[in-house]
Amino acid sequence: MSTRARKATGITLFWRILWARAYPRIVGAWREKDWLFFETVVPLGTTAGFVFVYRAAGAPPEFAGFAVLGGAMTAFWLNVLWAMGSQLYWDKDGGNLELYVLSPGPLMAILVGMAVGGIFMASVRAVTVIVVASLLFNISYQVSSLPLLILVFLVTMAALYGLGMIFASVFLASGREAWHLANLLQEPIYLVSGFYFPVSALGFWVATFASVIPLTLGMDAIRQIIFSTQSNIGFLPVETELILLCFLAVILLALAWYSLRKLEEIGRRDGRLIERRR
Repeated sequence: MSTRARKATGITLFWRILWARAYPRIVGAWREKDWLFFETVVPLGTTAGFVFVYRAAGAPPEFAGFAVLGGAMTAFWLNVLWAMGSQLYWDKDGGNLELYVLSPGPLMAILVGMAVGGIFMASVRAVTVIVVASLLFNISYQVSSLPLLILVFLVTMAALYGLGMIFASVFLASGREAWHLANLLQEPIYLVSGFYFPVSALGFWVATFASVIPLTLGMDAIRQIIFSTQSNIGFLPVETELILLCFLAVILLALAWYSLRKLEEIGRRDGRLIERRR
């Protein structure tokens, strides 16, 4: 007696596509042993460099902790910029993007799956940087509220990967310029987001404009929670930054959904994927 397979639709389809796309990144991370070395050990060099600079300059001990935290968070920014932002561009060159568009599953589910897998990969690198660097440089932390820290981190990741999905559409639309855009955005974000120093040092207006990037507010809030003894390092109160991060997450995810939907419409209607007409 034969049984008919049920066709997944709606949330079920979204959920299955999400985990199908996240699986290669989660499992594949452990199969590439060289990745574990180059993505976790090598980045410690930059972090160690900032720690030595702060100590040579006689900065307060907390600044070494700022450098370690910044070195850990770079993993998430690089994952958004390269593994998310450039993903559709790479898939197009590899011939997979057409399959994504023609499949019944939404592009949003595919990119959310990439984000879940990417967060796992970046978390491995971030935790390694924090643990190893903290042991090497004897850095201590005083977390004021663990639940608040987890909440801020999750909201920051939601907003950040929403921005990554928007990048995926923009980079695809820009064609070969995707590589140049990715390289152009990498270093300036390190500066204006305050990866290795409190963003308040840039001044109120620069920090305000830089807050459009979720990492700016996220890093500042996380830094205030982890180094609670330093009352003068924050740009805004943690509660205010959390509210702004929630607002950014909603806006960026909505824009990502709209941009990906337009990509699907163009691909299915015109039979092309953001190609320039000659």
